[in-house]
Amino acid sequence: MRPKYIIALILLVSLVFSCKNEPKQTLKTEETKSVMKKKEVVYQVFTRLFGNTNTNNKPWGTLEENGVGKFNDFTEKALSEIKDLGVTHIWYTGVPHHDVITDYTKYGISNDDPDVVKGRAGSPYAVKDYYNVNPDLAENVENRLQEFEALIERSHNAGLKVIIDIVPNHVARNYQSLTNPEGTTDFGAEDDKTLTYAVNNNFYYNPGETFEVPSWENGYQPLGGENHPEADGKFEEVPAKWTGNGSRASKPNMNDWYETVKVNYGINPEGKKDFDELPEGFDNEDYKAHYNFWKDKTVPSSWVKFKDIALYWTAKGVDGFRFDMAEMVPVEFWSYMNSHIKMQNPDAFLLAEVYQPHLYRDYIKKGKMDYLYDKVQLYDTLKHIMQGHGSTYNIPPIQEDLKDIEHHMLHFLENHDEQRIASPDFAGNAEKGKPAMVISATISTSPTMVYFGQEFGEKAEEDLGFGDPTRTSIFDYGSVPSVVRWVNNKQFDGGQSTEEEKNLRDFYKRLLNFTITSDALMGDYQDLQHYNQQHTEWYNDKVLSFARWSEDEKLIIISNFNTENNYGFELQLPEDLVSKLELKDGNYEVEDQLYKNYTSTLKVEDGKAQVRIDIKPLESFILKIK
Repeated sequence: MRPKYIIALILLVSLVFSCKNEPKQTLKTEETKSVMKKKEVVYQVFTRLFGNTNTNNKPWGTLEENGVGKFNDFTEKALSEIKDLGVTHIWYTGVPHHDVITDYTKYGISNDDPDVVKGRAGSPYAVKDYYNVNPDLAENVENRLQEFEALIERSHNAGLKVIIDIVPNHVARNYQSLTNPEGTTDFGAEDDKTLTYAVNNNFYYNPGETFEVPSWENGYQPLGGENHPEADGKFEEVPAKWTGNGSRASKPNMNDWYETVKVNYGINPEGKKDFDELPEGFDNEDYKAHYNFWKDKTVPSSWVKFKDIALYWTAKGVDGFRFDMAEMVPVEFWSYMNSHIKMQNPDAFLLAEVYQPHLYRDYIKKGKMDYLYDKVQLYDTLKHIMQGHGSTYNIPPIQEDLKDIEHHMLHFLENHDEQRIASPDFAGNAEKGKPAMVISATISTSPTMVYFGQEFGEKAEEDLGFGDPTRTSIFDYGSVPSVVRWVNNKQFDGGQSTEEEKNLRDFYKRLLNFTITSDALMGDYQDLQHYNQQHTEWYNDKVLSFARWSEDEKLIIISNFNTENNYGFELQLPEDLVSKLELKDGNYEVEDQLYKNYTSTLKVEDGKAQVRIDIKPLESFILKIK
């Protein structure tokens, strides 16, 4: 979901859910670590953009003009190269059938109205049919589901686990499934539309009112003003439904999520929950206990519909889900939904978009989420530092604040909602992402996420229509220049990549592969920043250092965020850390694990330790103590 909506989201959540801060409780982190032996890496790929080698990139271009990628573009070779980058999970973004402005009526698919579709290729978060896939992605539209099933199998054969999106807060205004399994019905099919709210209605209504298309502002016109028979400023919806971001207006604002309708989870317009709540002290019960709790409870219709959708895809071999705007849906639903998923696949990878830190522990403990975005703390802080404004001294307090849930906070520097690192509005240079990437990938036991094209330094300069440059558009047909060069006419070998792109991808490959094989990165952590700030001459807030260790591996990690200055100093290890690392007096060689071209000597004397560091601009070392 796009960042400019976060303020509205926070206001909405505070109105609908009266959540109170709870004291932090330590999760069973050691138990979690013992189950997951190594770190995981998620590769998010925008499915329709990945294999598209058409470079027209015309604003508001059609599928025929700008091209589109297909499931079949993820060949065995392509998937092998992604796996070899150091990836364990691949998140195919935009798979469920969402609204698109391409005519598929000959396949029995109704056309979608540009007045309630963002862009021409459509938002992947306005899902029209949860039981099928985006027809754009298929070579043979009639066999689109089978083509995706084949992609799941190819991904698994390549050693990759598969993640897709589920968007429980809202669906497209024209939701209509063509392939409902027996016993399931569409959202809203049984709703009593004479009522604003009923516990088993899937939507909220404004009885007696008709939906009106928003008034367009700032020169915006659907499809860029193209003459299109459906772009007539009208969309038939009687009675009008509430909009996805919670707007109750029958005529939403164009900045509302007007292309979607909000799903009702059994919360009445005054905010009262018409369902059972979890018992006191249930926070740390496992998913089996949560599943058993709901077995004899009556839950709202929308809960059952989304549970059925998740289990449908799990049964097809999907290994996990990324849940859009999870905090806009009550945490009790997640307890119900996720415990059902885990009963079918205990290893399912469940990732949620949650932006309010005071809700993190609820959605992890009560909601049984595996992972949440660490956006508003680590990502935002790293971005500020990469832009030359922030201080690395702000990072250790984040780790301290999240230490009881650190394993559950997924780290990233790019995703489909965020600006590309190399775009001028972010850092303007992909090299500035290197130290932040090392920190993001090594500071905790949590998974790391990389967005396709990030490993090439993609700038996202194209104006494709609805989407804004600086972010790779998720709404328009087009291609991604740096990815096109790497795809190299479907050879997936970087044959057209620049030297800079090849070198950057090599950096990511070295880093990610180290993280997924390291014992220490699933072990303990200690900050070195505060101690060296007090005890080390020339140490400063443009570098960051910490230790990571396990029984078999001991690491000192240091990054220089400065774009111009070399730094040299004697990095100090506090006495308590020397004791934890079981270092006896003497000299120990340390060697960088990224490029193997930097060594130094760790000197231990009388329980104190120091190591000489000489580090270049934007350089990082993962120093292994031998």
